[in-house]
Amino acid sequence: MAGTGGRVAGVVGWVDLTVADVADAVAALRAAPGGEVLVGIRHQVHDEPDPAWLVHGEVLAGLAAVAEAGLAYDLLVRERELPAARAVAERLPQLGFVLDHLAKPRIREGLVEPWATELRALARLPNVTCKVSGLVTEADWDAWTSEQLVRYVATAADAFGPDRLLFGSDWPVCLLAADYAEVVMAAEQALEAAGLDAAERDLVFGANARRVYRLPEPTDDHGG
Repeated sequence: MAGTGGRVAGVVGWVDLTVADVADAVAALRAAPGGEVLVGIRHQVHDEPDPAWLVHGEVLAGLAAVAEAGLAYDLLVRERELPAARAVAERLPQLGFVLDHLAKPRIREGLVEPWATELRALARLPNVTCKVSGLVTEADWDAWTSEQLVRYVATAADAFGPDRLLFGSDWPVCLLAADYAEVVMAAEQALEAAGLDAAERDLVFGANARRVYRLPEPTDDHGG
């Protein structure tokens, strides 16, 4: 994620959550060049063979260390892993979870369930927020429209509310289906169609991420 003036405001990194020294691994990331901008940890959970990977004992211990370090944890899951995501968020209320890409709903297939039911169940937990990101690549890369995204974004907006949604570009992966400007426009249009007014959309595109990832307020680089 980038800050004003092209400066990096925060980075979500990776550590092996199954090892015993997760706290040391996080400390090593922070000690490395640029480590001061580390704001969260993420793992590609949807690539794990076991849909319950998140609730393995060693992973829970690793996530507890992430919470102790004051970082957020990004949930990179699909609907298959949403029950485990809900279980781990319940067990670790001290950890802030950010659900990436709305859990990758099956937009290309036009399917909503069981994704919507599982998403709403996860959204009932106050320590979970949701990132409006990665949607164009879940649709048909060559034929997607912003209208196709609306019911998925509207479901997330209704479940989480405008104060627990964050915009994410998913750049450069989004380039498979759209450029950065197209992704921003599609998110704007989908959020507006979902009923969010201009002030609420401003929260999604800025203030919510600063709160969730504990980012500094933007500064005027050209100020006197």
